[in-house]
Amino acid sequence: MPIKIPENLPAYDVLTHEGVMVMSENQASRQDIRPLRIALLNLMPRKIQTEIQFSRLIGATPLQIELTLIRMSDHQSKTTAAEHMTSFYRPFNEVAESGEKFDGLIITGAPIEHLPFEEVTYWDELRQIMDWTQTHVHSTFGVCWGGMAMIYHLHGINKRMLDAKAFGCFRHDNLVPASPYLRGFSDNFIIPVSRWTEIKQKDVDANADLKTLLGSSEVGPCLIKDAKHRALYIFNHFEYDSDTLKQEYDRDVSDGTPINVPQNYYPDDDPSQPPLNRWRSHAHLLYGNWVNQIYQTTPYDLNEIGA
Repeated sequence: MPIKIPENLPAYDVLTHEGVMVMSENQASRQDIRPLRIALLNLMPRKIQTEIQFSRLIGATPLQIELTLIRMSDHQSKTTAAEHMTSFYRPFNEVAESGEKFDGLIITGAPIEHLPFEEVTYWDELRQIMDWTQTHVHSTFGVCWGGMAMIYHLHGINKRMLDAKAFGCFRHDNLVPASPYLRGFSDNFIIPVSRWTEIKQKDVDANADLKTLLGSSEVGPCLIKDAKHRALYIFNHFEYDSDTLKQEYDRDVSDGTPINVPQNYYPDDDPSQPPLNRWRSHAHLLYGNWVNQIYQTTPYDLNEIGA
């Protein structure tokens, strides 16, 4: 089954061209099933790129997905056209007031790693959203900074600054092969990483409610399961396009920002060569497994979510 998104959302044409199954509102209304309602709280500056990346992954399963785009209520995007935001995004306060419930929610990263959480302008509202998930969302997926924000708010585990940016493609280990979220995963594999902060494994181990599913000897824990809060936290970027790290590297070089060539990304670490995507299959596995777990465990009656 496809993902249901508006026909005039930029992701619709992009994904259709790639062969991803997408569905219009009229097509979806003719199917006598309940689609999974998944929301994306998009905190990234390049909103359209992020919409496409996550729609591509959650739209590749055999299930019908109804995607809702959410933004912070009082934080205006400076990098995405106001018309796009008005047309496709709903402010969180409107969603909360409606009483709607969702089978899944993805909270993206944000390029504000250097700030303490309490200094983020929308921190109070984000805390409200994370609390709201406990009664209105069946499964929440925090990505990169979004995952670090969740594990800090819900468990008091703070991010720690790295001496140098973890930047490139790093090998990770499958630590819990029997996990339903890791069905089909290899024993080890490559994941793109781009962050200045980390979560320490010892802090995770000290909390009985948390379980590390994927980890790296170089860049630490990657995917953490939080059964108590029906959540997953991932600190790296399976959703990245083939050239996303290249875009970040080229931007920093152009701006004169000191940056190392992303590790293990370009052939022979040569930025003049096109990068190779060696994580795409595992990206689809992870998000497909997440969607499948939601389908297997969420109530058919949305009103029962969080009860």
